[in-house]
Amino acid sequence: MSNPGQPTISPGATGDVVRRLQRGLRRTPDLELKVDGIFGWQTESAVKAFQKGESLAPDGVVGPLTWQVLPDGGLMPLLAEGSTGDVVADLQTILTNGAPGQWGLGSQGVDGDFGPHTRASVEAFQNWGDVSEDGVVGDQTWAVSLHAMSATLESAVGLNFVIG
Repeated sequence: MSNPGQPTISPGATGDVVRRLQRGLRRTPDLELKVDGIFGWQTESAVKAFQKGESLAPDGVVGPLTWQVLPDGGLMPLLAEGSTGDVVADLQTILTNGAPGQWGLGSQGVDGDFGPHTRASVEAFQNWGDVSEDGVVGDQTWAVSLHAMSATLESAVGLNFVIG
């Protein structure tokens, strides 16, 4: 199960479990769905469409069967200055090559080290993606749509970095 131990939820639910559901649905991919922690009509509609596509009863209730087939809704890692590793290198690759000229500033190399140049590139990307410009790659930044690529930053970087 890609989302083990999750409770059954339905419209009206709120909180982290709903964010996990919404992140999982965005990874189907449903790029229009907002990760806001509120199980409203848009989330219900996305759940029903997903359930129908998986040959489940499209009732809008997310129970064990829906959780089992839903992509992992765990968080992507939080990246900031000082972060290192493969996920940073993949982020730098997207920021450098993903859409040359779109956000106006590449990370100036792919070395797996989140330094000042990567921070500046992230800030330019955040400005372009119309999210808070803080130089930290968190939930909002991972969810930015890359438009022409029909992907989000997190799907382009690779969901193998999800923290379950």
